[in-house]
Amino acid sequence: MITPAVPEIFEDELQSVVDSRTDTLQTLRELGPPDLVHLVKQPTKSTSTAKQTGVYHHVTGVDASSSASLAAYINTLTYSPHDKSHKVISGLYCCYNAFSRLDMRVQVQIPGTVESYCIDERGDKRVASEELWLETYLCSVLRAYSYADDGSGDTIKRIVGVRRFNPITSTEAEHKFLDAAERLFFNGWQLGSDPEIQVPNLVSNHLATGLLQYVHTTGRFASGINLFEKLRTRDPEISSLLARVFISADEEVKAVQLLHEAIQDLPMDYSLLDCQAEFLRSKGRGDLALEIAKRSVVSAPSEFGTWARLAEIYVSLEQWDLALLTLNSCPMFTYQDKDAPRLPEPVRVSLPVLPESICDEIDDAGAVGDVEMVHPTLRKLHAAGFRGTFLKAYILLTEVANKIGWDQLLRVRSQVFVMEEEYRHERQVSTSQPPNSRNASTTALRGTPSPKVNGHEESEPGNDEEHNASNGEAAADAAATAGQSLEIPGHTVASEVVKAGSDDPDPSQSSYTQFQNKRLCERWLDNLFMVLYEDLRVYTIWRTEMAQYRQQQLQYKKSAEEWEILGELAERLHHFDEAVEAYQACLGIRFSPKAMKGVLKLYEKSGDVRMILGALIRLVTWQYRWYSEFSPSLLFTIRKLIEEEGAVKVRSIIQATSLPQHVLDLTHQYAALCAAFRSSGSDG
Repeated sequence: MITPAVPEIFEDELQSVVDSRTDTLQTLRELGPPDLVHLVKQPTKSTSTAKQTGVYHHVTGVDASSSASLAAYINTLTYSPHDKSHKVISGLYCCYNAFSRLDMRVQVQIPGTVESYCIDERGDKRVASEELWLETYLCSVLRAYSYADDGSGDTIKRIVGVRRFNPITSTEAEHKFLDAAERLFFNGWQLGSDPEIQVPNLVSNHLATGLLQYVHTTGRFASGINLFEKLRTRDPEISSLLARVFISADEEVKAVQLLHEAIQDLPMDYSLLDCQAEFLRSKGRGDLALEIAKRSVVSAPSEFGTWARLAEIYVSLEQWDLALLTLNSCPMFTYQDKDAPRLPEPVRVSLPVLPESICDEIDDAGAVGDVEMVHPTLRKLHAAGFRGTFLKAYILLTEVANKIGWDQLLRVRSQVFVMEEEYRHERQVSTSQPPNSRNASTTALRGTPSPKVNGHEESEPGNDEEHNASNGEAAADAAATAGQSLEIPGHTVASEVVKAGSDDPDPSQSSYTQFQNKRLCERWLDNLFMVLYEDLRVYTIWRTEMAQYRQQQLQYKKSAEEWEILGELAERLHHFDEAVEAYQACLGIRFSPKAMKGVLKLYEKSGDVRMILGALIRLVTWQYRWYSEFSPSLLFTIRKLIEEEGAVKVRSIIQATSLPQHVLDLTHQYAALCAAFRSSGSDG
């Protein structure tokens, strides 16, 4: 196996990075940061007064089941081909245990002793027990999947100098992982959950998500089914996870039978209902999924996922008004990013290149810290920074805009939401009405509660559960009649930018022509409309300019990063061909993992095996260059390809590529992993 090179980040003061890690332990919320490896070096020809140097790097995927395995990793770092003038005299491995909120540490003196202990949130030293090592091992595997890069390079660029290893490379390692997961499964809620989940529970947490991701990536469906079958006997709620594995394994009949039986026992379990609604929608039966999704919303009105599923179904049924109303009712949460290390400023950083990953075609341009000239308008596209619930909501909004067009979207918006001009008019009417008037509008105004801000990226979301529950039942039963309260709307893109707020309402939408039946557009959704308008404006300018340049037979010039941003923009707006065009223009200037990942999607869509593998080889090589031997997304793509085409054909096409052999060997390692897991198609 080819292992990635070892990056080195040099400290200003000895042990400062370890002290910094200790100080931040009490601020960690979820799985914790990547493991920290700190080495102390001194000159080879040293005297007693020789100055010691502290260097460190981060790592994921190392076996953290015992102090011996972590000490073994430190021993692999004692020899460095890049620095022969210094020797390692001691090493410290820090690995976070998110279950017990302890930092497990192994101190190695070279040559000499090995000491293992743990540090709590107050910085006090404790004894490391076998139970704590079991928890630490499971956390380390989940972190390896959670912190892995998807191939686009985005995760790699966030933290410099992280070595990423595959934590499970054999069926024996898988058995060890699943055994640990089974023993600790019912404590999984302690680890937190994805940012779209408000309250972690038995089936919505990082452990459950990690298990599903592992099974999905490796195709080890039988192992996943076996695990969840055993767990389901202890709690029937786990049926939703088992059903998802059945669906992934193409055992849909079993999944449907299981869901039917489980919902008989747990008729208001929202994870079961959501799984059933998702399955029906994927089969094009939104009509059947609708009532189930409504029941799921009533069951969990404070969860974003149930509302988003209902909105998806309304979109699939082309009920645009109800889709917008449902989206408006989604509870939004402030995005909580993964725990990242807070580090002191390093003296210098050494990022050596592994000889096996050197390829002329894949240079370091724009990889870490490089900034190209980019037009300010492209830099200021806020949608590129959306994460969590805001990203999911924006995807739904862009899907509606793509299907019905911007103008029609604004018409629907003005039919279901109170526009600013309407509000001003009604307020004037209400002030001129006598106090005892029973006009519906003034009744609504009189009963106005204090405005609740649902929040966007900069503002704190403020939806409480009761507000969501009342919205939940109303929108789930008949979204048009929900919400009689009226609040002052913020500035809308309709009135301020495109003047669509005064459009005449469509007479066919009679249920919204009465003011009292309209809803207030939440401030965060109002913000999404403005962001969408800006995305569409920049996209339209780009396509118009491109057309004009082509007409005049002139070359349309942009920097590589600008093409990359335009590709992302087109992809966000569901203009797939234009996105690929921009990504290819970027790749024509320099290699970009994000652009190559975008082009890979086109090749997958068209089923071009040679082009898929050509893109994969380059992405795998770029990952190795930046110390990552493991990307679940790339492993999944290769596994699916082997499943469809057979391992012999895939290996032959890789070998026939006109790239250096040492580069091809890196991709062969991914294919060999599929053989180790006995994936379908890997035996011939």
